[in-house]
Amino acid sequence: MTAGRDGVTFAQPVLPEFDVRLSAPDLSPWMAGNIGLPGFTMFRSDRPGPHIALVALVHGNEIAGAIVLDRLLREQIRPQRGTLTLGFANLAAFARFDPAQPTASRFVDEDLNRVWDTDVLDGARATCETRRAREMRKHIDGVDILLDLHSMLWPSDPLMLCGATAKGRAMAEAIGAPDLIVADAGHVSGRRMIDYGLFIEPATPQTANLIEAGQHWQPSTVAMTARVAMTLLQHHGMIPLLPEAAAPSAPRVAKVSHVITAATAGFAFVQVFRGGDIIARRNTLIAMDGTTEIRTPYDECLLVMPSLRPSRGHTAVRLARFVAE
Repeated sequence: MTAGRDGVTFAQPVLPEFDVRLSAPDLSPWMAGNIGLPGFTMFRSDRPGPHIALVALVHGNEIAGAIVLDRLLREQIRPQRGTLTLGFANLAAFARFDPAQPTASRFVDEDLNRVWDTDVLDGARATCETRRAREMRKHIDGVDILLDLHSMLWPSDPLMLCGATAKGRAMAEAIGAPDLIVADAGHVSGRRMIDYGLFIEPATPQTANLIEAGQHWQPSTVAMTARVAMTLLQHHGMIPLLPEAAAPSAPRVAKVSHVITAATAGFAFVQVFRGGDIIARRNTLIAMDGTTEIRTPYDECLLVMPSLRPSRGHTAVRLARFVAE
C-alpha cells in the first residue's frame, strides 16, 4: 500500500504466485482441423439449423475453454441440427504456455481480442495475431452464433459480456448462466471478436457473447464454461436436453457507462477490489490515475473486471449500472 493525497492509501499489488490447478490439454489430435483452418473442426447435421461456433484460446493462457472443447471433441459430439464449429484460436500463444509462468503466454505479439476491426484486418499490420485473425475471419464470417470462451486473471464473479446490442443481451438471457450479464461496447484499444462484423449490426441475426467463466486455471472455471456451452447447444436443439437440465435463470443485467483506461503507469486502486463488487454511494473514490481521481458516477456502481495492475493505455475497470427489468 502507498500513501496518497489526503492520507488515502492506494493498493499497488504485485503479481502473486498464481495457483495453477489445471493442466493444459493435449490438442495435437485437433491441430489440423478439418476445414483448412488449423485448430478448427466443423460438424454438419443433415437437419437445418444455425451455425454455432465455440471458440477457445483467443488468449493462449486461458486454458479452461480449451479443456472443455477438447473434452467435447474426444466425446465425439455431433449436432442434431445445424452446424457446429469448435475452434482453438491463438495456437502460437498456447504453444508457449508454461504453468511456472502462466501469465506470459496471453499472446505472442498483441492481443488477438483487440484486432477485430475491419480497418485492421484489411490493413498492413503484420503480427502473429493479425495473421491468425485474417485466417479465422473467413470462417467467422459464416457463423450465426458465436460464444467466445474466456477466464480472468484477477478474482471476479463469472459474467457474460453481451456487447451493446439487444440481440446480444437476448442471447445471454436465453443461456441464463452465469447470473450476471454485462452490456458494453468493448475497449478503446481495439475491437473484440464479439464486436466484429455482423455481430454488432442491430438488423442482422448474427450474434456473439463472451463468457468470462471465472479465474484462470481453476476447476470451477472449467465447470462454468462447460455449463454455459452445453446450455447454449441445448437451447438451439443441437444436443439433447438432459432431464436434469435446469431452466434458465433470470440473470441480473448491468450496462457499462464508463470504461476507465489507465492514462499513466501509476494507476492504483484505493483497495484490492474484486470483480462484481458494488460501490454503494456515488462520488466514492476508487482509484487514482496519476493525479486524476477516479470516482463512482452513481449509487450502486458495479465494478466490472478491475485489473489490479493495468498497463498504461489498457482498461483498468468498467463501471456499470444495473438495468431495471
